[in-house]
Amino acid sequence: MSYRKFRASQLFNGYEMLENQPVLIADEKGVIEAIVPLDVAGDGVQTLEGILSPGFINCHCHLELSHMKGIVPEKTGMTDFILAVLKNRSQPEEAIVDAIERAEEEMLQNGIVAVGDICNTTHSLLQKKRGRLYYHNFIEAIGFDPSQAEQRFNTSSLLFNNFAQQYGLPIESNSMVPHAPYSVSPELFQRIINFPGNHIFTMHNQESEPENELFISKTGDFLRLYGQLNLDLSFFQPSGKTSLQTVFPYFKKNQTIILVHNVTTSENDFRYLANVRYSTQSPGFNQYSPDLYFCLCPNANKYIGNSLPNVDLLRNSKYPIVIGTDSLASNNQLNILEELMALQHQSPDVGLQELLQWATLNGAQAIQLEERLGSFEKGKTPGILLITETKNNLFTAKSQVERLL
Repeated sequence: MSYRKFRASQLFNGYEMLENQPVLIADEKGVIEAIVPLDVAGDGVQTLEGILSPGFINCHCHLELSHMKGIVPEKTGMTDFILAVLKNRSQPEEAIVDAIERAEEEMLQNGIVAVGDICNTTHSLLQKKRGRLYYHNFIEAIGFDPSQAEQRFNTSSLLFNNFAQQYGLPIESNSMVPHAPYSVSPELFQRIINFPGNHIFTMHNQESEPENELFISKTGDFLRLYGQLNLDLSFFQPSGKTSLQTVFPYFKKNQTIILVHNVTTSENDFRYLANVRYSTQSPGFNQYSPDLYFCLCPNANKYIGNSLPNVDLLRNSKYPIVIGTDSLASNNQLNILEELMALQHQSPDVGLQELLQWATLNGAQAIQLEERLGSFEKGKTPGILLITETKNNLFTAKSQVERLL
């Protein structure tokens, strides 16, 4: 068997930067064999300038919206963004499928090896069956009117079955998930949470201030959204709490939840989560119950509302952070490196090693693919990237990523 041997200025193994420029050895299929010192690596070592890193995990994407690149105006806020997506997402199937293929190729070229992908249609199914990337398909359920909960659940169940039967991977590669607190009724939430086999959830969380205003006092710009959708809100009574605090009790202790965006998640929310965590701890559960990850998509947040989450607050919470790109309806590219650079610009104290861990090992753990992805360990096939043009432990405007294997 022939091996590829790589040595670079730095090597990030998924956990930490390794000193002394060791050699990474993998076979031609990208299966990691070892990390060894140069003096025992033998011949054929390829020396490179830059950082060797495992492949990136995109924990939040809407591949099926790729045909909407450049269609939705920027910085209009969530209400107008949602209305624009609903107005423009229907296009000829050929155009949608072609855009999905191009978007996947873009992710591959940008070093992404696995995707947590939101699905409301089967448009992405054919491309995914080609097996070029790992996917966890999050089959999304939407319906705020409680009288429609059963109908909406049945629709999502049919879509789930399409993916489970046709995708060609274990059923564990699919989950049924709630879209967001403001778009899923308690009745629909209960059906989703108890759907057989559901083990990984994702949910759009506190993406804008109107979401919290709705749940705290039934005020704010989302009332305009529901008016445009002709939804009578007479059934809805505000909880007096933030959206996260309102819906979090629906989830079970043994489930994994990836909360996405978190633009307005506050210290009060983290105090709430801490109280829940410590009051529900019991033997057999992890420190965090349920198992929580916070997914950041900064370029999409800037695109939609010109606002960003409080990264320092999230870091101090000690919950794992992961990275997503969102869709081409809300982003100009599907590039995890660009997301990391945006976060570094916002929070310069976050080191390169920490950012890379968010994009690799943390992401693999969040979508439960850490046995094969996320770190350079024997037997894994995490992908091998070269990140160039960094300086003083920081990305620069010239930083780029190249996929080696």
